Amino acid sequence: QIAFMTLTLFPIRLFFAAFMMLLAWPFAFIASMGSDEQELEKPLSWWRKIVDILLKAIMRMMWLAGGFHWINVKGRRALPAEAAILTVAPHSSYFDAIPVTMTFASIVMKAESKDIPVWGTLIKYIRPVFVSRSDQDSRRKTVEEIKRRAQSDGKWPQIMIFPEGTCTNRSCLITFKPGAFIPGVPVQPVVLRYPNKLDTITWTWQGPGAFEILWLTLCQFHNSVEIEFLPVYIPSEEERKNPVLYANNVRRVMAEALGVSVTDYTFEDCQLALAEGQLRLPSDTCLLEFAKLVRSLGLKPETLEDDLDKYAASAMKMKKEKVDLKEFSAYLEFPVSQTLESMFALFDENEGGIIDIREFVIALSVVCKPSKTLETIQLAFQLYQSESGAITEEDLAHILKTAMGVSQIDVTHLFRAVDEEEKGKITYDDFYTFAELHPHFAEDYLYADQMGAESGLETSSLSSPNGICTDFSPDNTGDRKKPLQKKLN
Repeated sequence: QIAFMTLTLFPIRLFFAAFMMLLAWPFAFIASMGSDEQELEKPLSWWRKIVDILLKAIMRMMWLAGGFHWINVKGRRALPAEAAILTVAPHSSYFDAIPVTMTFASIVMKAESKDIPVWGTLIKYIRPVFVSRSDQDSRRKTVEEIKRRAQSDGKWPQIMIFPEGTCTNRSCLITFKPGAFIPGVPVQPVVLRYPNKLDTITWTWQGPGAFEILWLTLCQFHNSVEIEFLPVYIPSEEERKNPVLYANNVRRVMAEALGVSVTDYTFEDCQLALAEGQLRLPSDTCLLEFAKLVRSLGLKPETLEDDLDKYAASAMKMKKEKVDLKEFSAYLEFPVSQTLESMFALFDENEGGIIDIREFVIALSVVCKPSKTLETIQLAFQLYQSESGAITEEDLAHILKTAMGVSQIDVTHLFRAVDEEEKGKITYDDFYTFAELHPHFAEDYLYADQMGAESGLETSSLSSPNGICTDFSPDNTGDRKKPLQKKLN
């Protein structure tokens, strides 16, 4: 079918879809010219209403060309005065633009998108909220703009937000980002379904690339999509004060409508679990729990590397000194809390009430730079090395246990391979030279010796063709009550 469609219908569909997009461009360009903010807040003029109808018709023809012959819509779309924000999930593909072109709701987009030829003009027409990567304060400004529009009593168009913040494979709903829920206004949940027998829609950071997804989808005779507008969710007073609670409750409603589970892990957690570094995290790692605690503690992703440098410098001054909970609190400059106690417990290997602060720094480095294995190991060498700049086999075991978040690991094979001169100690230069010659050292010298049902170090379960860490999804909410897994016990 793919061979036949590639030679026949695919080029026709691709040409017609591109033609429809080019046809829409002049209408969007003319309608966007000279529009200022005050004009945008006014009701649409008669000629803009006509442009809206024309553009929606053209966009519908574009999707028709792609095999989306009919779009099944359930429920009623709320008016802007009823729900200023539409929260859409799951987000799994660029084909999720279908509800955007049907509603012409504003969306949150990267500022760079407006410079894309043709597509950028269409984006500007729907008056998006632009996020600038070059502006360090962009996140705060974006939230403020969403809040301003959401509280305009329907003067602005509705804002359509994909609260997962990334594409998933629709097997579960990952943690919703709170941006859509900070304004504390009613939202309308919208769920998407693609009930095709063969999934050519899903586009995550693993699996088929963007063009391959487009090619395979256009080679399908028919593509099904279902959009369901759920009842407007009106937040309680408690939810207005707590955007995270609000987001979780809306996610639960949407998950029930979809018939899928939820996971408390985020996109960043999945990046950590599936990072393409030389050390792949095992399935029983406690670093995913650590990453959640880091976020709960209030350490911000945008400043995490600066925080790491600060904590590493402080740990080097402390050398091998171990600290208790109170000293750990002072070290992090955070008050003692349940979150801090949980983080402390992860490193309290013997439940003796003291931890090695160097292990916290190594774990934080893995969370900051999941794919940069050698940078973490270099930092660990600086923390553990003696005055001669070398570490022992025991030190290496501590480093790799912490970097992988496991309770036991045998590094003898690896240490002897690095220590060619049998000095009983190695430097970072020795390790770096060895790693350059053996880029798959973990698979050859660590995992190979420890694969098995009891070791928990199988890496095959970590990656699926189009997966987003479904292996780490809690089976039910009762899992949260389980005791924290210690790094060592």
